[in-house]
This record gives sequence, structure tokens and C-alpha cells, in this order.
Amino acid sequence: MDSNAAGLLPVLILLASSVIAVAVCRSARLPPMIGYLLTGLALGPHALGVVSEREETHRLAEFGVVFLMFSIGLEFSLAKLKAMHRLVFGLGSAQVGATIAIAVAAAVALGGSWQAGLALGGIAAMSSTAIVSKLLAERGELDSAHGREVIAVLLFQDLAFVPLLVLVPVLAQPADAIGAAMAMALAKAAAALFIVIVGGPRPMRLWLRAVARRRSSELFVLNVILITLVAAFITAAAGLSLVLGAFLAGMLISETEYRFQVEQDIRPFRDVLLGLFFITVGMMLDPGVVGSRFGFVLAFLLLLVIGKLVFIAFLSRAFGAQTGTALRVGLALAQGGEFGFVLLPLAGIAGIVPDELLQPMLAAMIVSMLATPFIIEASDRIVLRVSRAEWMVRSLELHRIAVQSLEAERHVVIVGYGRNGQRLARLLDAEHVRYIALDLDPERVREAAAAGDTVVFADGLRREALIAAGISRAAAVVLTFADAATALRVLAQIHELNPSVPVIVRARDEADIAQLTEAGASEVVPEAFESGVMLASHALVWVGVPLSRVMRRVSQVRAERYGLLRGLFLGRDELDSGARLHSVTIDPASRAVGRTLEELELDVHVRAVRRRGVKSRLDAIAAGPLQAGDVVVLLGSPEALAEAEDRLR
Repeated sequence: MDSNAAGLLPVLILLASSVIAVAVCRSARLPPMIGYLLTGLALGPHALGVVSEREETHRLAEFGVVFLMFSIGLEFSLAKLKAMHRLVFGLGSAQVGATIAIAVAAAVALGGSWQAGLALGGIAAMSSTAIVSKLLAERGELDSAHGREVIAVLLFQDLAFVPLLVLVPVLAQPADAIGAAMAMALAKAAAALFIVIVGGPRPMRLWLRAVARRRSSELFVLNVILITLVAAFITAAAGLSLVLGAFLAGMLISETEYRFQVEQDIRPFRDVLLGLFFITVGMMLDPGVVGSRFGFVLAFLLLLVIGKLVFIAFLSRAFGAQTGTALRVGLALAQGGEFGFVLLPLAGIAGIVPDELLQPMLAAMIVSMLATPFIIEASDRIVLRVSRAEWMVRSLELHRIAVQSLEAERHVVIVGYGRNGQRLARLLDAEHVRYIALDLDPERVREAAAAGDTVVFADGLRREALIAAGISRAAAVVLTFADAATALRVLAQIHELNPSVPVIVRARDEADIAQLTEAGASEVVPEAFESGVMLASHALVWVGVPLSRVMRRVSQVRAERYGLLRGLFLGRDELDSGARLHSVTIDPASRAVGRTLEELELDVHVRAVRRRGVKSRLDAIAAGPLQAGDVVVLLGSPEALAEAEDRLR
């Protein structure tokens, strides 16, 4: 085999295996990270040996870690940190600090060094931001009581990782020099953080603004990559870590108005590079060593999962959470995390953690992360089985809902009491229509209920909450949030409990209409369409169109399920796999000249025909036989449009 082909073969096998593994994980509704870990485990130097060179593995891991830390820094929000400061610096700092303190005390008591205890405590304190935040978002629990505590702890772990990243490599210094080395490293890290938080955002904003004015997406992406690598180079040159620089670069950009543009631009390759990181983590695991030390793996796994579960639940309870909430927080955070995968090799290279412990710890962390989706999925059942108090809390919650809805008949159930839910409730009140609203924000519920609104703290995803809200007697249900995945889960519950009740669902755009309608939604109100209708109606009134005609037109659009607005003409750089509009001009030599659109049997919807000398648009029937120069406006998928254009030309 040619040497170039032989060098490319491992890459092809790696990519093909990743595609298959991620596809399987998607089908099983598991995080793609699990697929990447298993791919690395199977193809790494300790298994099939597709990637066998240690140097190759470390180089891949280094690039993966750099972009992992950049993306985490990009999602890091100082505003969110400030808004949740009590939980972040209270519960979060207690969790990380106490875990490290316990690990140091245990290491010293067992005859080890405090350096090893500090490193192992920092590694054990970390949880998986990528897995947990995604799972909570999919379950609609980010705004729940336990969801806010989980996010607060994860935020502090992100923050604590910076000094740990600096400290772990210097812990191997001689005893007489370690104090000075730690002080110097922490001073450098503090200076870097100070520059980022205080002095960095303004110059970064000015620089990105200057780049954005050139209106070149290629130039913008190149600058983002340049900023990331320059920051990594500077921190490495200062004796710190490459990944610290990447994290700081992400934090810098996150404080500018270009954060979302950067997220959009780097998304195509960011997830691939993050997948590369998790593949390299899987490659580090040696199944042979793990098998020979299975007892250690099991001990570390139980210590990690059960220890973190009990300890975090205890801390959450100490900070005032209900028993059920505390247990859910512990269950969500009882695993290893991405930061642990970064710190563990550093501790091994520095000689702080013995080699015989590295592989069992790595295996325990990977298994704990693989188990996390199943643990969180079963968290409700676990909490109800373990906590008697949770039964009482749930009973009281359902009792409050039932009391509110007991006398209600033909009422409206509002799921979600944010801005849209509250505006809807006021309109219903004005028309003397009874309603009951369910929301998961305790502060919002407390204040709104005190003001006289009929709102209770409950999760609309739960069957028993919908029953208590009187779903069987309701005249209608309104889902006021725009998350299609959560709406589909609520629709499934509603359809099972009361298939005949009308359900009005809010959606972001037309892509969600079909699946929500198929799931049982009576009406889907897409934000993009509705804002377009309102803009058009106001514009028509201002240009002199009579108000009665405008209202008729608006009613026509809504009656046709926004059919007049469905489909867009896309620009050169826009990608869309759904229905879109496309215009085709009929050439004089085309076979379509003289034939009707019905005769052509196009597998798309003909929106209109524009003809020279005719001011108004013609529909497919009124157009009659096509003429040279006609412009036919089509609506359909890209594939169907391409076929229709071939027929017309």
C-alpha cells in the first residue's frame, strides 16, 4: 500500500467509527460524548491500535483540550455568575473546597502526600458540565430548584479549575521550593484573570468590531482562531498552561456582543474538535490494566459516585434545599468531569499520582460519566423511593394545584408563567376566563401568587401535575415556552390524559410546526411568522391600506396556517434543509412554453407566476399556458426544487 494511503487509513477508520458511534448514541438519546469515548477506547493504542503512537495521541489531545477550554470559556458568563453569586460562592465553593480538604486529610492519614490529596481532590470535585447541562436542558429542568443549584456548582467548578490547572503541575516541586512556585503560579494566573475581567473586554470589543466591519466571515473566524492560539501561546510562554490561555480567550470574547456570532461561526468545527478530545480520553484507557485492577476501579467508582452523591446532597440540604431537591442535585453531579480528564494526566506527568492508580481512576471517571444519563433519567424514581419527605412535598404541591383548579370548569391551563404566560393570563382575566398556570421558578410563583395570580409551583412535564390542574375539565392548554423538544414531551402527556382538549403551542419558527402538529398541537404559533404578520399589518396601515382590509389579510394568513408567509428566498451563504422559495424564469427555448403547470406535474407547490404586462401575481390555474419570460415562484425542498427547475427549463 502507498505510504500516503497507509497514513490516511487510521484517520478514515477513526472518522467512520466516530460517525457510527455518535449515530447510535443519537438514536439512543445519549450524549455524543459517550460515542467518542467508546471510539477512542476501541481504536486506541491499548486496544486495536489504530492510533498507536503516543506522540500522535498527545498531540491530538492537546488540540482537543485547547478548543474544549475555549468553548467553555465562551459559555462562561460573568453576568450569570453575579446573578447566582449566593449559590455559586456558597454551595459551589463549599463543594469544591470541602472535597479537596477531605481528600488531603485522607491522603495524609493513609500515609500519602498532601500534594497527591490536593490533586486527587481537585479531580474528584469536578463534574461534567457538557453532559449534565445538556440533560437538564432536554428535561426542561434548568429553571427548577435543583437545576439552579446544579448550574451554580458547575459554574464554580469552571472557576476553580483555573487555579487547579496552575497548581497541579507545580506540586511536584521540592518541598523547600513548592511554596514559592505555587505563589508565583497563582500570581500569574491572578494577573491573567485580572487582565481578562478588567482590562480585556474593551480592547477585544474594539478589535472584533473592526474585523466585523470588513463583513467577511472568513476573516472573522480566522481572527477568533488567532486570538485563541495567541492567548494559549502567551500563557504557555509565561510558564502556565496552553489550555488556560484558551479558556481566558473564550472568557474575553464572551463579554463582548460578538459572543453569539463567534458561537455560530465556530460551531461547525468546535463539536468535532471536542469530539476529538473525548476520543483521546478514551485512547488513554488501557483495558488490560483496568481488568487486572478491577477491584480498584470498582472502589474508585463507588467512592466517586456514592461519595459525591451523599456529600453534595448533604451540602445542598445544609444550604436550605428541600430533601428531594438536595438528592436531585447530588444525583446530577455524582460523576467525573471533563476537567478531571485534563488534570489527571497533568498529575501523572508531574509524578504526583502513582501510575498504578491513574488507569483505575480514569476508568472510574469514564464509567461514571457513561452512567450519568441513566442516573438523571431515574432521579425522580430514586428520590421518591428514598425520601419520605418528597412524597409529602409532592402531595402538598398537588394539593395546592388541586385546590386552585377544584372549582374551575372550562378553564385554561397555562404551562410556563414567563412573560408570554403572564400576558396571556391578564387577557384571560380581562375576559373573565378562569385559568391556572404552572411554573418552576419559585420566586416568580411566590410573587405572582401573592399578587393574586392563579399560579402554582409545578412541573408541566409531570402527569400528576397536569391531572391536579384539571386537564380533564380544561377548555384549552397553552404551552408558552418555545422549546420544541420539551413541548413534544408535554403534548404526549396531555394527549394521553385528555386527547380532545385543544393545545396551543408557541414555537420559534416554521421548522417546528409540522412535528408539533403531528404530536397533537391544535395550533402552533411560530414567533418568526407572527412578528412578520405584525410588521406587515402596521406597514400596510401606514402606507394607506384600509384597516379593515389589513385585518382581513391578517385573518387570511392565520386561517391558512401562515401559508402566505411560509418559505423564504435564501441567500448564497444560507443553508436550509427545509422548504424554501425559488424563482425560475422560463426561457424561450424551454419545453414548458405553451404547457400548463398542471401538465408539467411539478412535485412542488407553485406559489405564483409573474408575467410581463400583468401587475398582479397569477396563481397556477389563472396563469394558463406558460409564456417565455414568465417567472414561476416555487415552494419546496431543495431536491424537489432542483427537479422542478429541470422540468421548467
